[in-house]
Amino acid sequence: MVDVNEAPSIGYMTEERIQMRDMARDFVRKELLPLANRLDPVRGDMPRELIEKMGDLGFFGILIPEELGGLGLGAFEFCLVAEELARGWMSASSIIARGNAGYLTVPGSGEERKEKIRLMARGRYLGASALSEPGTGSDLSGISCRARKDGDHWVISGNKYWCTFADGANFIRVLCRVEGEEAQPGRAGTAIIPVEKPAGQLPEGVTGNPIPKIGYFGWKTWELRFDDVRVPIQSIDEAPLGYKGGGVNAAAHSLSLARAHTAARSIGLARGALEDAIAYAKDRIQFGQPISDFQAIRFKIATMATEIEAARQLLHHVCTEIDAGRAERVHTSMVKYFAAEMAERVTSEALQIHGGSGYTTLHAVERHWRDARLTKIFEGTSEIQQRIIADTLLGKPTIRGSN
Repeated sequence: MVDVNEAPSIGYMTEERIQMRDMARDFVRKELLPLANRLDPVRGDMPRELIEKMGDLGFFGILIPEELGGLGLGAFEFCLVAEELARGWMSASSIIARGNAGYLTVPGSGEERKEKIRLMARGRYLGASALSEPGTGSDLSGISCRARKDGDHWVISGNKYWCTFADGANFIRVLCRVEGEEAQPGRAGTAIIPVEKPAGQLPEGVTGNPIPKIGYFGWKTWELRFDDVRVPIQSIDEAPLGYKGGGVNAAAHSLSLARAHTAARSIGLARGALEDAIAYAKDRIQFGQPISDFQAIRFKIATMATEIEAARQLLHHVCTEIDAGRAERVHTSMVKYFAAEMAERVTSEALQIHGGSGYTTLHAVERHWRDARLTKIFEGTSEIQQRIIADTLLGKPTIRGSN
């Protein structure tokens, strides 16, 4: 019998990638999945020991250069591991993004900064992102959080929303509109400023509350208020991404990888739901036979598996293009849109196969379903991706206000 997880990815899966995938898969089966099944139903947080174990396996340093303590690999390997982790718990798949490309915004200079990046590669120094605001989500150019110069410091004031891991991170990347002499018009007048802090608490001068989510458990997502928070200004030569102005553009650039990552998480969620549905269908007896014998169930599973593999093949192609420097925004939008929409359909069908049992916290399929719904919203909604794709194919709308 063919294993749905062993479908070939033609031309992409080298021996090294297979080994990395299998290492992540083994970790998920033995450690992550049992922990997720225990903690997610009670909305428990990921233990620090889990994060450190993932760091020891190299999951936080996949994209970090070897000379800085990382593996020096690419988007393909990053998304390969992300899919495996999401099969167990999407939050664990998401937290690895608090390392990896996050090394570009690590604060500091010289050897001090390099040491922080080495710690990041091991999961011991992680970041969080504060981009959105209560009134600003998809259109980051509308941010109102302000940063002004005061001597050798930035002074940040304003509100932020949807900042996941704000408490656990070692620093928060804050997208701000620059005031005063440093201000420039439009997107160039913004900057991403890293605010360092002790892990386990909010920065001095920042208050906030966890947002009551319906899923994405394992860590907290925060609304934050910055009240004249002082941050040392770094020199231009040492400045991380976004410091030279154009923070919105820097954030948009980082979304290409983030959207591929979301596609990988979507595929992992869908795969977990499919595997659970297959196991349940074989065990569940109705009318004297397992429900896996019924054509309606068999056709559902056939369709689910096909959609997952189609999304995976598209993702592997897009990741290859990203690593080669050829990926266009339309392609990362396509894979994010296709995979997220697929994940909601597949996890919903898997829950349907479980029947009433699926509508309980006794089975992980409800977790996959709740988390899959989020993939259509964060890192750019499905509607935003459709807009990008349509504008690429058709050009911008000719009538003002059509978007």
